[in-house]
Amino acid sequence: MTEQSRVEPQDGAAYLPEPFLNWFARRGWSPRAHQIDLLARAQAGRSVLLIAPTGAGKTLAGFLPSLVDLASRPKRKPGEPQRGIHTLYISPLKALAVDIERNLGKPVDEMGLPITLETRTGDTPAHKRQRQKHAPPDILLTTPEQLALLIASPDAKRFFSGLRYVVLDELHSLVTSKRGHLLALGLARLRRYVPSLQAIGLSATVAQPDELRRWLVPQGGFFSLEGEMAAQRPEGVVSEGSASMSSAVVMTPTAAFGGTSPLGGEGNSPLADIITVTGGAKPEITILDSEERVPWAGHSSRYAIPEIYEAIREHQTTLLFVNTRSQAEMLFQELWRVNDDTLPIALHHGSLDVSQRRRVEKAMETGSLRAIVATSTLDLGIDWGDVDLVVHVGAPKGASRLAQRIGRANHRLDEPSKAILIPANRFEVLECEAALEANYLGAQDTPPLVNGGLDVLAQHILGMACAEPFDADDLYQEVRSAAPYASLPREIFDRAIDFVATGGYALRTYERYAKIRRTKDGRWRVSHPRFAQQYRLNVGTIVEAPYLTLRYARSGKGLATRGGPVLGKIEESFMETISPGDTFLFAGKVLRLEGIREMEAFVSNAAGNDPRIPVYNGGKFPLSTYLASEVRAMLADPERWKALPDQVADWLRIQADKSVLPHSEDLLVETFPRGNRHYMVCYPFEGRLAHQTLGMLLTRRLDRAGARPLGYVATDYSIAVWALDDMGAMFEGGELPLSKLFDEDMLGDDLEAWMAESWLLKRTFRNCALISGLIEKRHPGQEKTGRQVTVSADLIYDVLRTHEPDHLLLQATRADAAAGLLDVSRVADMLSRIRGRIVHKHLDHISPLAVPIMLEIGRERVAGEANETLLEEASLVEEAMGSE
Repeated sequence: MTEQSRVEPQDGAAYLPEPFLNWFARRGWSPRAHQIDLLARAQAGRSVLLIAPTGAGKTLAGFLPSLVDLASRPKRKPGEPQRGIHTLYISPLKALAVDIERNLGKPVDEMGLPITLETRTGDTPAHKRQRQKHAPPDILLTTPEQLALLIASPDAKRFFSGLRYVVLDELHSLVTSKRGHLLALGLARLRRYVPSLQAIGLSATVAQPDELRRWLVPQGGFFSLEGEMAAQRPEGVVSEGSASMSSAVVMTPTAAFGGTSPLGGEGNSPLADIITVTGGAKPEITILDSEERVPWAGHSSRYAIPEIYEAIREHQTTLLFVNTRSQAEMLFQELWRVNDDTLPIALHHGSLDVSQRRRVEKAMETGSLRAIVATSTLDLGIDWGDVDLVVHVGAPKGASRLAQRIGRANHRLDEPSKAILIPANRFEVLECEAALEANYLGAQDTPPLVNGGLDVLAQHILGMACAEPFDADDLYQEVRSAAPYASLPREIFDRAIDFVATGGYALRTYERYAKIRRTKDGRWRVSHPRFAQQYRLNVGTIVEAPYLTLRYARSGKGLATRGGPVLGKIEESFMETISPGDTFLFAGKVLRLEGIREMEAFVSNAAGNDPRIPVYNGGKFPLSTYLASEVRAMLADPERWKALPDQVADWLRIQADKSVLPHSEDLLVETFPRGNRHYMVCYPFEGRLAHQTLGMLLTRRLDRAGARPLGYVATDYSIAVWALDDMGAMFEGGELPLSKLFDEDMLGDDLEAWMAESWLLKRTFRNCALISGLIEKRHPGQEKTGRQVTVSADLIYDVLRTHEPDHLLLQATRADAAAGLLDVSRVADMLSRIRGRIVHKHLDHISPLAVPIMLEIGRERVAGEANETLLEEASLVEEAMGSE
């Protein structure tokens, strides 16, 4: 402990009590500057956002105000009422809450602090959750869904009456989804109970810090003429701080530190304080330069399995990240196939049974595993200092996501994280290179915040009625204090209440949709206790694809006997594609389907070299706009090809000879014949979601122009459309100018017409209906199958489209589809960018750049097109590359 850290604080400065100083000293540590800075700001009553790299002690910094305050709290006297929660820690992951309990428990025990801490997640047994309500811990580690349940309880006000701090870990991950909208509404309710409540946000990867600072504090809810919140930082009001590793340990806040930010003033918006930590060792990242041929297409990375295994052998503990659960299952199986040394290798993803996930986490904690294959379930904050290598199999799809995952290795500030990127195909080599450069530059590309979902608002309204009768005016002001809803018009809020009370105009004759009613005093309350029970069973915003529980059939008993151990859950849609006797991969095992009964699939262990791999709808990440821009820039700059493997650089050079490589702001459109079809391939590099939308709109326009399109396919990098007529000749002859084909007006009537007739809106409506509570998946003692939920949602959707097209949920559905599955804003930005910058090459045969997407053909079709066989890779490569 340095002498400097023992200096008595001046006015406004913070210092640590003696037990804390002694604890640091015993470990040979000094409290870091940002930890003391955050403590000072918290003790002055400020909410704070701490942005710090992995290993900088964010967690300890976030809890330090709570621990210091609790350590000095007088002991509870005999007969004194039970104290409520003092600090609420909210995490996006169950595993992270468990990890924090383990790591935070050590300093609490070692200092002998009279502090209790417990977790409360969906995995917590019901009896423990019930006990926590009557005898709450001082610090409760939980998730957004559990907070929603707690504030919907009639005794919520008593439970949270002593709350002082809310610590929000990995804040960037929490705020960008509907879980963040639900959490923001929950915080607004907590502030109503405790107006002095302070929020501490922790994050390592932030692109727009002010958005998170705004999210942490109550907003005023003012509006611009367009109904959007005018969000500008008030000058000279909010203090900012920056702490480097060499700063003094005791820091005195700035003059504005103890003040408050005004809520009024049009054009102003209150912000939390910010502390930004600089420094830390730069990560050591390499891209695998394999001796094997890098595939043209695909996502399996099988070519690199021997080299991945060798990297595992050379390190003590390796964490292998993939983007989807199906990739995790495949990679795990492939590693075991080559595991001649029988190294202990484990698998971790969200579909596995919780007991199996906890066993894996415990094995990682004790250092008994050499490698673990994981999805995003281990992305955030898990502190395993013994992990000395991260292998990212497949492109990361985002610079911030890569930084987050690399931070899992050497979870210490002053030691570099070590990582290897394994591109699955040639375009992914470019993407990995762009992500590597972004990491060294410190670039961030976390998605921007969006307005709060109306389906989430409806769920929250019902939850608040479950807690106690509410006044609409009071609840409206409370809701507007949450950043995602600061611009919510009163008319929309009133429609949301009417929806919860009646289901809307078209459904108001059905009693089951009347979940709240107005009392004589004008307040709203739950109309029947069963609605409160259903709310508690269905709370949350995570709408998973319908799942079946995978359970072993007892040996020799077949399907007739239940009782075998549970392996996890698997998507119902996948199980519908296989028959009893078929084999598939799950939890690293080859399983045979024995049969399905109700919501359970019974399986047995099987042998076989060709099991099917389950396909999961979740877990697919879109390519970030930042990386897309960098890949385009790399293609256009031959100097940057020097960093690429020879086989990839040669591919680009041959492309430049045989066709063209576009400028970074151009759109290259290639047309060529093959067989009895004509192909158009364009390269926007805007991500799969945007490309799928663009592909469907292009086929509609080509059909109207008489090109007779037959199908299209989209990847993260390009779009291919094939047709019976020569599209290249139509473009060159002026019959269909490319400027007209890619005109921005396609996002008007064409988009509306396609959305109206497609399955996509029904699928999106189903999710909104489940989140809003219009349809409940779980009922007391029973659960609807995925098919039952879908049928119910489709019927209601058709009724509303016909009789109430401006229904609140249809409005929410269209907004969700445009922002999510369609990525309309990104398509619009791309169409604007390429105006006047479209480069057309009418070729005699396929180009090298088109080979990857031509290998994808056959996976998506325009309705009515017969199936075609996949084009042979060898013939494609020979035609495109010549003598290679």
